Amino acid sequence: MDVKRRGRVWVAAVVAAVVVLGIGSYWFQPWKLWRDETVSEALPTAAAPQRPAGTPGGSDSPGGSGSSGPRTLARGTLISHEHATTGTVKLIRLADGSHTLRLEGLDTSNGPDLRVWLTDAPVKEGVAGWRVFDDGKYVSLGRLKGNKGDQNYEIPADVNLADYSSVTIWCDRFDVSFGAAALTPA
Repeated sequence: MDVKRRGRVWVAAVVAAVVVLGIGSYWFQPWKLWRDETVSEALPTAAAPQRPAGTPGGSDSPGGSGSSGPRTLARGTLISHEHATTGTVKLIRLADGSHTLRLEGLDTSNGPDLRVWLTDAPVKEGVAGWRVFDDGKYVSLGRLKGNKGDQNYEIPADVNLADYSSVTIWCDRFDVSFGAAALTPA
């Protein structure tokens, strides 16, 4: 092979390597493995609905305004799947009747396209549980705000909570669970 042809092959190989590296970096986002994002949100407070005095639940009745603060309806402990994951999950009813999913003490790996999902899938330990959460019914509560800390996710009003029995930190890019928790009534 002549020198000129070897030079072109070498340049083509370098260009191909740069393209593959660029696409791989975009797809896998490896820098996220070394960058933690910590979130420290307080439990949201929603004002109880105002009722006129003298009506059931009104401000002058026993257990009226002030007694209907946030209430934990269900909870679970996160287990590890694709990545080591720990923390607690709570399904909370706020005073105004809205619902929030709360992650407390979350500690997992950062990754590309992580979501918080309510699902109807059973939580299974080990590799058997990595990919079950998109097989049935699920609702995405949004992007994971951070891979560490305490954070809240509003649950849409039209979601029937009785349809869901678990929560997963789901990597949408690779269709795999980083960690999950079964919800049990509080």
